[in-house]
Amino acid sequence: MAEIQPFRAFRYDNERVDLKDVLTQPYDKITATMQDTYYHASPSNLIAIEKGRVFETDNLQDNAYTRAASKANEWIAENILVQDAEPSIYVYSQEYVIPGAHTRRERIGFIALGRLEDYDAKVVFRHERTLSAPKADRIELLRHTHLQTGQLFMLYDDPASRIESLLEERSRKAVLSEMRDEYGVVHRLWAVPDPAFAKLIQSEMAPKSLVIADGHHRYETALNYRNEYRAKTANPSAYAAQEFAMMTFINSRSKGLTILPTHRLIHNVTGFNFERFRKNISPNFDWYAYPFRDGTEREESYAEFRKDFEGRSRDRRAIGIYAGATPQGGAFYLFLLARDAQLEVLLPDVSEAQRELDVVLLHRLILDGGLGITSEAVRAERNVSYEREMDVAIAAVDSGDAQLACLLNPVRTDQVMKIALGGDVLPQKSTDFYPKMLSGIAIYQIEGNVRSVR
Repeated sequence: MAEIQPFRAFRYDNERVDLKDVLTQPYDKITATMQDTYYHASPSNLIAIEKGRVFETDNLQDNAYTRAASKANEWIAENILVQDAEPSIYVYSQEYVIPGAHTRRERIGFIALGRLEDYDAKVVFRHERTLSAPKADRIELLRHTHLQTGQLFMLYDDPASRIESLLEERSRKAVLSEMRDEYGVVHRLWAVPDPAFAKLIQSEMAPKSLVIADGHHRYETALNYRNEYRAKTANPSAYAAQEFAMMTFINSRSKGLTILPTHRLIHNVTGFNFERFRKNISPNFDWYAYPFRDGTEREESYAEFRKDFEGRSRDRRAIGIYAGATPQGGAFYLFLLARDAQLEVLLPDVSEAQRELDVVLLHRLILDGGLGITSEAVRAERNVSYEREMDVAIAAVDSGDAQLACLLNPVRTDQVMKIALGGDVLPQKSTDFYPKMLSGIAIYQIEGNVRSVR
């Protein structure tokens, strides 16, 4: 049973700051360059909390975490961050254009508190494994600030879109805050302090299972923080703030939901030979070449390749391969899983649901079977790196930064849900839910008790 509660979010005062100058992307997407940009945008930019600078002189008394806590207290005292007067469910929409396309979409969901559940309770499900270092960083920040600034992106299944209809109705009212981020995504927020609305959302959500789309490290950090509270509290309250986490809930059937692919770049393969590679994988794949001799032909071949790559995958499993060009020309390649391929024989240790993933075919039958790049080598990042943009992946091969670009179509949302709800996980770097949810658009202070609406 998924338990949802409204809460009193802290938000930036729109009269004191411009939201585009103070909100950030999620911490794990912030590069060093982005960090510098955020610091220069405003003295009140969330970066000082979300991912503060680290200095060689840092010590136990003065470090990124202590400075984050000090900044949070300062901004609350100065009313730069202001807590809403009434507990609310927050409607959150993102209007965006899919990268590399002209399709405009809107994704709408709601922000609320969700009760933290251990995975074995079969209420919250993960679709990827986590690493220890990010969780150690996030829990140290949580211990110092007692704030959740980033959103946990949770999927629920609602075929009739009943909840989305309720949210869309509320979004026709005056918007509470609005901003356009550095990627051109327009973020809008509405607060709904209506207890009857909260009860309706609770009722709709109660029987649903939740799948973490983005934020696995933050979710498990919140679980660990909750467990610390329970361990040091004689009679822990079921409605203690630590028992909940701030989450954004999105319908897995939403037309505004987009998953982008993450392509693979291959490096450092000793004695790499494309013809030998192609021969190694040909027993399991049919292949087609899209050759070119010059720039004009390249554009035409690339357009034809992309059309077939993105279209044929509807009835044949397709992997794109690019190995570079010479002064005499080159080619894009499309590898289609052979119609008579018996995946249960080729991949006997892989579940049926996993065998439906193109990324599994790539890693097991192409990278391992064709190049000898094992799963251990992938985890060690000796031969594989990752790139979201197809054009950038191809350019990396042309520049000599990579030997091969392996191009993927995106994982479908129904595949993510099926695998997660079945208790399995996807390979790392399988999903890229777009766009990301801004950190700081709503902030949850983990103190006291949650005011339950039941």
